[in-house]
Amino acid sequence: MNDWTVERKAQRAYSYESFALAKVFVFRKWCEQAAERDITPPADLSGSCKYGSLFMNQVFGGSICGHYEHQYNLIGGRIVDLSHDALDVGRMGNPYLHEPDFFAIPSKRAALNRCLPRVEGWVCQFLAELDSAENPA
Repeated sequence: MNDWTVERKAQRAYSYESFALAKVFVFRKWCEQAAERDITPPADLSGSCKYGSLFMNQVFGGSICGHYEHQYNLIGGRIVDLSHDALDVGRMGNPYLHEPDFFAIPSKRAALNRCLPRVEGWVCQFLAELDSAENPA
């Protein structure tokens, strides 16, 4: 099983611009996932932190941090959270608390690993979209 708290190598350099592109992309995919499940479209990225942090980790490297309520990324020593402005995160007392032992819980690791195939598909699509925008035909 993967240890998500270990630093991962980036496929793309992280920047504020790339953060904005990733946020728009992940929100689009989060809305698509809601449609697949036949649930109300989300207003923001509330509830998406597992997917968002895995996505950012796969694309921009770094590590995943968090606790039982929320998870986020640490990239280049900086807290990076796609859902930083989501309603659920805003309601948390300390969203950026890090409890490393939380990620050692087998059921937590298994839950992240179950999300990984979907996230890997998102990553491939995102990178292809970036390549296409950078190198138009």
